Amino acid sequence: MAGDALTSTEYIRHHLQNLTYGQKADGTWGFAHTAQEASDMGFWAIHVDSMFWTLTLGVLFLFMFRSVAKKASTGIPTGFQNFAEMVLEFIDDTVKGSFHGRNPLIAPLSLTIFTWVFLMNLMDLIPVDWIPHVSTMLGIHFMKVVPTTDPNITLGMALGIFALIIYYSIKIKGISGFSKELGLHPFNHPAMIPFNLVLELVNLIAKPISLGLRLFGNMYAGEMIFILIALLYSAGWALGALGGVLQLGWAIFHILVITLQAYIFMVLTVVYLSQAHEDH
Repeated sequence: MAGDALTSTEYIRHHLQNLTYGQKADGTWGFAHTAQEASDMGFWAIHVDSMFWTLTLGVLFLFMFRSVAKKASTGIPTGFQNFAEMVLEFIDDTVKGSFHGRNPLIAPLSLTIFTWVFLMNLMDLIPVDWIPHVSTMLGIHFMKVVPTTDPNITLGMALGIFALIIYYSIKIKGISGFSKELGLHPFNHPAMIPFNLVLELVNLIAKPISLGLRLFGNMYAGEMIFILIALLYSAGWALGALGGVLQLGWAIFHILVITLQAYIFMVLTVVYLSQAHEDH
């Protein structure tokens, strides 16, 4: 697709545009055929490609680990079972070191977050033209295959975690204790309650925003670099060969990036939930 009759700007915009479903200007519902039409659909439009790949990878995660659990034995693990047990031990050690309360939900939640986010990030290693080109042949105008380059997905996960933070803060500390934590920290004086509330609410709201935007920003930047490198393939054999080298080098480095971003998202989730369980 990098060699099609698209300008560089059009090529980049095409690869960064989501497949959007929503209400059109004439009142009908359907898929947007242009970026402007997608923008005009407003807030309630759905990024179908992001939802599709997110749910597909979530189902893949469940299928893989369920198959391992069904075939698990007491003998020496082999194949994917060995890998799955290494991941489980890694998550278990991380949770034990970061979470100081008692909650049977935290370890399974951490495993789900790490593996799910890693699989979504891993889609970034698929050459940027492959799936969009096949989608175009099938009549699908746009197809973004990396869900974590969509802020709706990353912020959606972050808001889900934020809901757990609020839930456990109230469950562990009670409404009164949670209110006092917001109003009497860091300055334990009634006159400082308004000032404390501003500080604590900003700190509280910043958690899901920073959690979601950090993942989105890093993955979006990585995807943009892959797209820019792909443009070199349409600039002659010399730059095309350079693009191949650059793409290989960035893909190898990006393996570290996608793993690190999944780990950071998981660790921050555990830390935030651990803070929600602390009763001062």
